[in-house]
Amino acid sequence: MSVPVEVVFERRGSGSPLVLLHGIGHHRGAWLPVLDRLAEAHDVIAVDLPGFGRSPVPATGLPRDMPGLVAAMVEFFGALGLDRPHVAGNSLGGAIALELAAAGAVASATALSPAGFCTPRELRWALTVLALHRSAARLPEPVLRSLFGSPALRALALGMILARPARMALDAALADARALREARAFRAVARAGRGYAFAGAPTVPVTVAWGTRDRILPHRQAALARTRLPTARHLDLTGCGHVPMHDDPDLIVSVILDTTRAG
Repeated sequence: MSVPVEVVFERRGSGSPLVLLHGIGHHRGAWLPVLDRLAEAHDVIAVDLPGFGRSPVPATGLPRDMPGLVAAMVEFFGALGLDRPHVAGNSLGGAIALELAAAGAVASATALSPAGFCTPRELRWALTVLALHRSAARLPEPVLRSLFGSPALRALALGMILARPARMALDAALADARALREARAFRAVARAGRGYAFAGAPTVPVTVAWGTRDRILPHRQAALARTRLPTARHLDLTGCGHVPMHDDPDLIVSVILDTTRAG
């Protein structure tokens, strides 16, 4: 399904709305491990950000910076008739969630290993690792299937992103590889994000939760997040990597629902 702002999404459940935002190079399928559980409590909308997943690059071009991404999400909320939904995001999506909270556009925000709290060197590291994964995702699909089908090779291929690669289903691993390979907005968003740092001051309930085994945006960045967001709830996601929805779905559902209940 699509709306006038050219965002493709999946919608499940009923209740107060909860919008889910993925990271750079990812897609709405990142939330599948937690989608049904969250839909027991909320009207859940999992989004493919513009230029990622099945969402096209907008005819007017991609948003040029974080304010542009936030404006696109606010426009999306309006197109669906959503009045200050809850929002949860991972990585880039976590940064967008925090910016939406700072703009007063949401009822609560959960940010899982969000971008915006790293040094320039750490950001270069993260983007380089993801770019290398994108290059590897261009291998022929039969090769990728064999790669992900071997526990040892899957751990090697996905160990930078997941702390527990064995928990990801083969079809999910292949879908993620396709999304990364076909991410039309990857380079533009990576280039636009090189100078980004979060500096907002949300007044709604906010949770920042960081995987203790995150190797893309390392857990040490949580310390800066605590400094910049002193009124937020800060949690360690013990044993989780950069995309914790696959590593520990039960924990992530609990973290998000605790935040939405506060909002």
